[in-house]
Amino acid sequence: MISPRKLMAMAKKWQKMAGIGRKRNICLPRDKNSSRLADKGHFVVYSMDKRRFMVPLAYLSSTIFIELLRMSEEEFGLPRDGPITLPFDSAAIEYVVSVVGRHVSVELEKALLVSLANNTTVHGGLMSRIIVQGL
Repeated sequence: MISPRKLMAMAKKWQKMAGIGRKRNICLPRDKNSSRLADKGHFVVYSMDKRRFMVPLAYLSSTIFIELLRMSEEEFGLPRDGPITLPFDSAAIEYVVSVVGRHVSVELEKALLVSLANNTTVHGGLMSRIIVQGL
């Protein structure tokens, strides 16, 4: 019978031998704001200019976000391993999130969808016209 000390020494030696060919990854602790995961009750989308947006899951029931996700699927296909990218710049996505958060009327949602559908990439000039029109 092998003594417990010898067993422990053998186990440590085997662990060292197993780790020799393995690449070691040293990870620094992440800042809470730079986490790749979304907060509880949220999902993450990216704009065309690679800006990250954390959106409440409740917004998925709005017709605007359903249509935005459909547009994203048409433009980029379904992401398998990567993030969901919406085919708009960050200013447009900020505006859409604020509109959905304010629970605007169905007519205003439809008007925003029409303007987004006509312009798959929304630039600052269009956004300023939308804002001036009162959406």
